[in-house]
Amino acid sequence: MKNLLLLSLLLINVTSAYGEMAYVSNEKDDTISVIDLDALEVVNTIEVGMRPRGIIFNKDYSNLYICASESDAVQVMDVATNRIIHNLPSGEDPEQFALHKNDRHLYIANEDDAIVTVVDTKIRTVLAQIDVGVEPEGMAISPDGKWAINTTETTNMLHWIDTTTFQLVDNTLVDQRPRHVEFTKDGKQLWASSEIGGTVTVVDVESRNILHTIRFHVKGVHKDRVQPVGIKLTDDGKYAFVALGPSNHVAVVDAQSFEVLDYLLVGRRVWQLAFAKDQSLLLTTNGVSGDVSVIDVEDLDVIKTIRVGRYPWGIAVKP
Repeated sequence: MKNLLLLSLLLINVTSAYGEMAYVSNEKDDTISVIDLDALEVVNTIEVGMRPRGIIFNKDYSNLYICASESDAVQVMDVATNRIIHNLPSGEDPEQFALHKNDRHLYIANEDDAIVTVVDTKIRTVLAQIDVGVEPEGMAISPDGKWAINTTETTNMLHWIDTTTFQLVDNTLVDQRPRHVEFTKDGKQLWASSEIGGTVTVVDVESRNILHTIRFHVKGVHKDRVQPVGIKLTDDGKYAFVALGPSNHVAVVDAQSFEVLDYLLVGRRVWQLAFAKDQSLLLTTNGVSGDVSVIDVEDLDVIKTIRVGRYPWGIAVKP
């Protein structure tokens, strides 16, 4: 019995002996793949709710929040044990979310209900439900915590929510089907991808005016397959990386001039992106090919492909 107990503890904490880890949601398998970023290989697979999509850690990386879209739940996983400890009252069909800097308020896009639900993760209570446009998708919180930004795919807008009052105070019209939003580290700019429009819109946060619209032209790929989704910006302000969906490429953009510098070939239907902690590596989730591509950020080179589950969607890194 003692040996069985020890074995059980080892299996539960299989990732504890590793260093930096990437967690990948597989929406067709209802699982999370865990990748050791030193070995660049999958070291664990965890069963979760139905159709997991967006995932994010809390501030101390003790909990992983999971948008289990078809379970109509945001699940909370204890990272030490890899067990779901409870669900949050998320509203229907949660897809993406963002955690406020206070480490409590979770802003959740409810795609089917045209609302953003704000949940206090400590007391597991809904604080507000905010009417937005049709098919809310992307969410981001500004570095100063002032703004929560939601994208709506059918309304083609960015919605500016005041996090103090939970009120919608402004809207910015962008190109068709905005999917993801990302603030620069200094909070002065907001980058938003438009999947069907084939563009990324850069917005000045103070004025909420559009600064620039970036367009993409991948050689040998029809323009209809160039569909921007995930965005990641380096902290030094040098690069922006944009996942271009079924074009199977990641665009490398000069974040100062907005010039597209290169296109990196990755897996099929590249969706979301995440950096390693020191930003030396960029990881991509490739839905159709069921893998993760690893990009060396300094060399701008794809160095490895890691097989995960079916239709990897979201990705989050734990130092």
